[in-house]
Amino acid sequence: MRLFNKLFQGDRVIWMVALMLAFISLLAVYSATGTYANSKYDGNNAFVLLSHAVRLSLGLVVLYAIHLVKYTYYSRIFQLAFWVSIPLLVYTMFFGADLNDAQRVVNLFGVSFQSSDLAKIALIGYLARELTIRQDDIKDFKNAFVPLMLPVLVVTGLIFPENFSTAAILFASCMVLLFVGRINFKYLMIFFMIALFAMSMYILIVLNDKDGDNGRVGTWERRIESFFRSDEDLTDEERAELENKEDFQEIQAKIAIAGGGLWGKMPGNSTQRNFLPHPYSDFIFAIIVEEYGLIGGAFVVLLYLILFFRAIKITTEIPQSFGGFLAFGLSFMLVMQAMINMGVAVGILPVTGQPLPLVSMGGTSLMFTGCAFGMILSVSKEVKNKSKRNEPETTEDNN
Repeated sequence: MRLFNKLFQGDRVIWMVALMLAFISLLAVYSATGTYANSKYDGNNAFVLLSHAVRLSLGLVVLYAIHLVKYTYYSRIFQLAFWVSIPLLVYTMFFGADLNDAQRVVNLFGVSFQSSDLAKIALIGYLARELTIRQDDIKDFKNAFVPLMLPVLVVTGLIFPENFSTAAILFASCMVLLFVGRINFKYLMIFFMIALFAMSMYILIVLNDKDGDNGRVGTWERRIESFFRSDEDLTDEERAELENKEDFQEIQAKIAIAGGGLWGKMPGNSTQRNFLPHPYSDFIFAIIVEEYGLIGGAFVVLLYLILFFRAIKITTEIPQSFGGFLAFGLSFMLVMQAMINMGVAVGILPVTGQPLPLVSMGGTSLMFTGCAFGMILSVSKEVKNKSKRNEPETTEDNN
């Protein structure tokens, strides 16, 4: 037990959550990639599982390495990462490779990754650092609100045209973090309304530009329309055309979840994995519910909620503000992304394309998720160390 505590430092419950999610990922991806393996690797499902296991292991290695370093050392790294992420986002916007009909991926030195993944962590860390530095003037508009809100505006504004859902999650996470950091609530609400108005105007202008290409805005429009459209409204011809559209994804996900019942069809018995687009990434939660039932789906939801509540506990117990802001911001962003992914799968939200953190099949996205988990654990490690330092004092007092 001593060896375990020495090797795996920090909050044991968060360690449990991370390892359980990774285990669920292996089971779900193996089951969900049958059709993908048939089309890409001549039915070699074991090769697909091995590839995912290697990527997942790399993510866990990153998590472990990050958690070993004292979180205060990341303060300056966040500052550098923030300024690096901005030109990367600009580069991706104009020269990025296509992913799901959007320019989201940048290739550097033979490695492909979404620059928004780096920007998300960098921005949360940068805000945590700046909130800590500016606490003495935190209610001031010029010395606190403007310097903190400008980075949010720049980063989310650069992500927004090609990846609305990521920009929305990051923007919401930053707004909540700034609220927790005691930024004037009135300023936050005014800025939120202005940002909402500006986004609405942008979408209206693009949609009404008949001569231009409306790009991703057209995709957003179709997804929202399909979300509010009833299945009964479809003709047979329209239903036959749905295979490559968002409607088809939503319908197949609902069929998968309905077929799962309370206990599910048991591992490996999914039928909708053969029809559902991206069952191993965007819609992996639907496969989990189909095979493990409502009980299995509720367990996954519970794991993310445990992560968030443990992070809140860390935030209230850590002596330094930076660690508290960092743990809260990263955990809120991860859990919000998870809830949106699951909300899409069960049909209460339009299709977004967000993966399920530490569960969906991916590459570098698993490593960035590992970074976020590792930093939360690094902060929790300081809370544990503080408790140990206080133990002798408590014993003496009792004597």
